[in-house]
Amino acid sequence: MTAIRQDAWSDEDDLILAEVTLRHIREGSTQLSAFEEVGEKIGRTAAACGFRWNSFVRKKYEAAIQIAKAQRQKRNQQKKHSAFAAVSHSTAVLESGSDAARSHDSFVEESISFDAVIRFLRQWKGTYQEMSRHIRQLEKEIGEKQDELDRLRSENDVLNKQVNEVETDYRVVNDDYKALIQIMDRARKLAFLVEEEDENKPRFKMDANGNLERID
Repeated sequence: MTAIRQDAWSDEDDLILAEVTLRHIREGSTQLSAFEEVGEKIGRTAAACGFRWNSFVRKKYEAAIQIAKAQRQKRNQQKKHSAFAAVSHSTAVLESGSDAARSHDSFVEESISFDAVIRFLRQWKGTYQEMSRHIRQLEKEIGEKQDELDRLRSENDVLNKQVNEVETDYRVVNDDYKALIQIMDRARKLAFLVEEEDENKPRFKMDANGNLERID
C-alpha cells in the first residue's frame, strides 16, 4: 500500500499535477481521474491533489487549460466527423486519404501544442525558482537593513540621553556660576561700604599729658 504523504508540495509535485491534469482535460477525461493518477505517482490522496489544483496550481495554468480545452473540442469534432463518415462506405473510401492526412496533421498540431505547453511550464518553473531566490535575497537584505536601523536607533537614543545629561550639567554649572558672581558682587559692595564708614569715623590721639585729641 502506498504511503500517504503529508509533507509540503514541491515544485516538481506541482509540475506533475499540472501535466497530468492538462492531459486528461485535453483527452476529454475527468479531473478526478487525473487526481487519482497523480496521487498514485506522488503518494498523495486524490482529494489532496484536487485541493492543491483548485487552490493553487490551476491559477498558474489558465492559458494552458484553455489550450487543452480547445484541443479537446477539436478532438471531439474529429470523432463526430469520423462517425458520420462511417455511415457511407463509399464516402469513407473516397475521403479516407484526406481524413488520414487531417488526422496526421491534427496529431502533429496537438503534439506541437503540448510540447509548447511543456516548454512553457518548464520555463515558467525556472523563472519562478529564480524569482524565489531573488525574493529571498531581498528579504535577507531587508532584514539586515532593519537590524542596522534598529542598531542606529539604539545608538541615537544613547546619544540623546548623554546630550540631555550634558545640558542638565551645563545648566547646573551655569546657575552656580551666576550665583557665585552675585555673591562676589555683594561682598565687593559690602567691603566698599565698610571702608567708607571707617574713613568717616573720627580719629583720636593721646598727647604728652595723657589727654585725647581729635585728629582731623
